[in-house]
Amino acid sequence: MTDPNAIQPSALDQLPDRDPEETAEWQASLDAVAREAGPHRAAYLMRRTLERAEAGGIALPKLLETDYVNTIPTSAEPGLPGDPEMEARITAWNRWNAAAMVTRGSKHGVGGHIATFASAAWLYETGFNHFFKGKEGDGSGDQLYIQGHASPGIYARAFLDGRLNEHHLDNFRQEAGGGGLPSYPHPRRLPWLWEFPTVSMGLGPLSAIYQARFNRYLTNRGIKDVSASHVWAFLGDGEMDEPESTAALALAAREELDNLTFVINCNLQRLDGPVRANFKIVQELEAQFRGAGWNVVKTLWGTAWDELFALDTTGALVRRLREVPDAQIQTYQTRDAAYIRADFFGKDPALAEMAKLLSDDKILEVFHLSRGGHEARKVYAAYKAAVEHKGAPTVILAQTVKGHTLGDGFASKNANHQMKKLTVDEFKTMRDLLGLPIKDSDFVDGVVPYGHPGADSPEVRYLQERRAALGGPAPARRTHTLAPLPAPAEKAFASFDKGSGSQNVATTMAFVRLIKDLVRDKETGKRWVPIVPDEARTFGMESLFPSLGIYSPKGQTYEPVDRDQLMYYKEAKNGQILNEGITEAGSMADFIAASSSYATHGEAMIPFYIFYSMFGWQRTADQMWQLGDQLGRGFLVGATAGRTTLTGEGLQHADGHSPVIAATNPAALTYDPAFAYEIAVIVREGLRRMYGEAKPGEDQNVFYYLTVYNEPLPQPAKPQGLGIDEGVVKGLYRFNTAESAGLSPAANAPRIQLLGSGTAIHWTLEAQKLLAEEWGVAADVWSATSWTELRRDALEADAALLRGEERVPYVRQALQGAEGPVLAVSDYMRQVPDQIAQWVEQDWSSLGADGFGLSDTREAARRHFGIDAQSVVVAALAQLARRGEVKATAVKEAREKYGL
Repeated sequence: MTDPNAIQPSALDQLPDRDPEETAEWQASLDAVAREAGPHRAAYLMRRTLERAEAGGIALPKLLETDYVNTIPTSAEPGLPGDPEMEARITAWNRWNAAAMVTRGSKHGVGGHIATFASAAWLYETGFNHFFKGKEGDGSGDQLYIQGHASPGIYARAFLDGRLNEHHLDNFRQEAGGGGLPSYPHPRRLPWLWEFPTVSMGLGPLSAIYQARFNRYLTNRGIKDVSASHVWAFLGDGEMDEPESTAALALAAREELDNLTFVINCNLQRLDGPVRANFKIVQELEAQFRGAGWNVVKTLWGTAWDELFALDTTGALVRRLREVPDAQIQTYQTRDAAYIRADFFGKDPALAEMAKLLSDDKILEVFHLSRGGHEARKVYAAYKAAVEHKGAPTVILAQTVKGHTLGDGFASKNANHQMKKLTVDEFKTMRDLLGLPIKDSDFVDGVVPYGHPGADSPEVRYLQERRAALGGPAPARRTHTLAPLPAPAEKAFASFDKGSGSQNVATTMAFVRLIKDLVRDKETGKRWVPIVPDEARTFGMESLFPSLGIYSPKGQTYEPVDRDQLMYYKEAKNGQILNEGITEAGSMADFIAASSSYATHGEAMIPFYIFYSMFGWQRTADQMWQLGDQLGRGFLVGATAGRTTLTGEGLQHADGHSPVIAATNPAALTYDPAFAYEIAVIVREGLRRMYGEAKPGEDQNVFYYLTVYNEPLPQPAKPQGLGIDEGVVKGLYRFNTAESAGLSPAANAPRIQLLGSGTAIHWTLEAQKLLAEEWGVAADVWSATSWTELRRDALEADAALLRGEERVPYVRQALQGAEGPVLAVSDYMRQVPDQIAQWVEQDWSSLGADGFGLSDTREAARRHFGIDAQSVVVAALAQLARRGEVKATAVKEAREKYGL
């Protein structure tokens, strides 16, 4: 592993030594200290010397920074293999078609981005020609996290190699009619090409780290050897401001993920202007990554700078480059030679003398064009160094010019992110610069043509040969034809049918007990991936520690303090549990990697991530959207759910709305089960749908969100009769009637239907008894396992009616003939049950926990929100009174009786 405190190579290594004898004396002195007093003393003296130099104003790189020059000197660069001229022609075609596609689309007002790919073209092309392994070779190939704003360039390359045609390009960002291309990398929209959604900035780098980590997990657990896979994440320097971008840097270094490379396109610009106008983003990122333990490779300057560095015998050039802020570097890109002579070289007498040796053309060449990220040889050297480095992940900081080759109207302009098109004259200038054989007559009616050298051209043959040698097209997503996973033994699910008797069991514990049985299954048990954010003991999962082990690439290098206990803390290299510490974002990134393993690696894994429900969707909903886009499968479990169930924890821990947020995600199947047997039915159905035999027309690319509670209560036996399992899955079934509950209502008693979800059903059952015994009202109790699925079914029924098909929503079918009004109750805001109100034919009312949570007992909190059993009784009587079925005075009497 790279020592982040080690002194890094600097520009001094590339400068002529004016006094080798003096240098040798200094080195001999250091060697003598190390020999006589030990290396630690030598290191101490060096650090104190560096501190003294900094205090004295001597310009030296900080310990975590090197000078503003290339890490790999030109003299140390390996030769570029292949045919550089051919690759240059391919890149030129890609540049042209990317710009043409966005410009043509701009006429339809659909937008698009040109400048990002223009700066990063060589970063991608060098990888495609020499490094990125495809999926048709051995193993799983590489995983590519493409920068979202660079998507036009990736489409342009797919057009060149025949995977896309002009119709596709002409329908960039126009998908409704079919055959169009999504704006950014969206696997759900274009699943044969894109693997990873990345344009929600910050999520790409976070996911890439955990994907590299999950690759090691699969290998170490013996599921599949994916050690040959390399994860490449292409990022923007502005994107690194997102906290998620750097949230897991320490994890990547700590676990020595040398199967991971970040390529940060440092064009010094974000969406509105410079990334670090008064500072230097490259130096900042270098220090940040070195400090986290990464290997850093800076590729800043092109070969045209070699002449200048050779003239810099005093180090004045290196000093000047270190002090000029990024915004001024950007300004040089747009100004003439006279300005650069005065502002850059004129600040130092030594540089002024150097400038006399340089022509104006040379100055413009180095300051306008020559960047390390624009030269294939320098990019190749950086990539080769990255894949060969062992013991730590690598970040490549490649400096480029945003809008490169698009003309003076684009390059380095603050507004170029919002600039969507080039004029015909600008395209002709670009054509001449790139040397493309496109005639003026090809511009028909002012429309820029697409360019293609021909399916059998040398360029296309070369491109395809290079990809064939590397294992097939890239990027690419493969949907493997996997055999359905066998269903676990029915015994694991049926054990919940009989209930818990007199034992109180929280639904959180019921879920954990089910998982304990499922992970023991001989066929599928090894495929479960339990994920917890440092709350396993809270959820009663510590018993899984010794049996499954907690994954660690180091194994367990210590003796755990609780080794003599039955449920000791066991880490193992082949451990099954991913205990991520206090990071919901990291846990979700784990879940995303595991949930899409069926496509990435052809191995179906079954992740379940259990978390405080309040800190799931509220904190990481963007990642859950990413999960849906990536076609992930698995179980998200919001534990300690509900606004009143988690006693004493207060406002910020009280979840009264996660089902509302979850309902916005089309890929999330949201359930709020009340009883243990319901959990068993839902998990069994989820395993069938996502991993087993799918029904015709059924989308397997979904994930389940279950809310479970920490309130220990008796778990009833599963009711007898047909349709219970169907009702649990579809979202609603009648749990009991007043008669089946043994309450013996009068024949003409007023009747009401009470719908409850999750822990709220226990209040409705208590209210059912109070209504019968104290008010002579018959109440039937229904378990609403999923308000969201009921709503989705009803929406589909509405859509079917508009198509002329007769279809009745399931919720209306289930409640058909039920007497009296309906009162829905949940431990969430009323908006949750109110989702289905418009499809219920009976009079509708609801109760919920709207507002902020508070610290108190469950009973006091429920009374505060008006959702306890007595409040349900009063609300039920009020509904019946409005219908004239009970006396109006009954409502007031009930309020007074219960102290409401």
